[in-house]
Amino acid sequence: MTKHMSILTCSNQKTATSFRLISKKLFGKRVEMFHSKNSLLLTDTTPVYTKRESPQLSIIVPCYNEAENIKILVSAIDKALSSVAWEIIFVDDNSPDNTIDVIRECAARDPRIRGIRRVGRKGLSSAVIEGVLSSSAPFAAVMDGDLQHDECCLVPMLREITEHGYDLVVASRYVVGGDDNGLDGIWRHFLSKGGSSFTRRLLSIQLQDPMSGFFMFKRVLFEKAATQMSGAGFKILLDLICSSSLPLKIKEVPTTFKPRRYGESKLDFGVILNLLKFIARMKVKKVLGGIS
Repeated sequence: MTKHMSILTCSNQKTATSFRLISKKLFGKRVEMFHSKNSLLLTDTTPVYTKRESPQLSIIVPCYNEAENIKILVSAIDKALSSVAWEIIFVDDNSPDNTIDVIRECAARDPRIRGIRRVGRKGLSSAVIEGVLSSSAPFAAVMDGDLQHDECCLVPMLREITEHGYDLVVASRYVVGGDDNGLDGIWRHFLSKGGSSFTRRLLSIQLQDPMSGFFMFKRVLFEKAATQMSGAGFKILLDLICSSSLPLKIKEVPTTFKPRRYGESKLDFGVILNLLKFIARMKVKKVLGGIS
């Protein structure tokens, strides 16, 4: 005898069918029917589970003190990717504002959302590496949790990879159609444009916006480069390009960098110093033949 069983005497098949539909709604289970001479035996069997579609795209969001932005970002991505099977992996560096609690609240309602809380480990680049390596989607994107990256770029970025064969697509503020007006003040504008120019010259990287923190790539290529990546600093895009053993087919698409709504910028002197150290290390490696 199974867990749930009821016997219903039915006068005709129509009544039996109606009862089956009602039972399915009430119990949320598959109902099997067995006929006897004058009665109908209904038996509940295996529960029906809703199978989550395997994600095509994983969006990796490193975050620190972004509690106010999480729900807004999730809603915006859900709207922008209505035609794509996606997941979001938040990687939180033990934020004191309890960002992880908001992430868990979202994840409890939507299985496409996951959160990784890191204790004793910090840094944007290492957070991205950890997030990407926890994914199994064929494509992954990296974007900030501060709402300054335009989620509407995700679909055209994915199209460049899936339809036009690019390995890496960068959302650029400095190609035709791009805009960096969301940067706060003259100082950040100077650092962004100056840093991009400096990086291009020293590392011979043919990107208009090598300082971008918003990009998408084939996960398998990232996995191959991961063991060579430094995982230090904030400019994970440069780390990926410089660590790849294969030449990457790269495309830049225009994006509008939006003003920050909540929280504070993470850009400080330490970030700039780490960038300079990274560029110097990559320059030496290139001179010694480590970078093609």
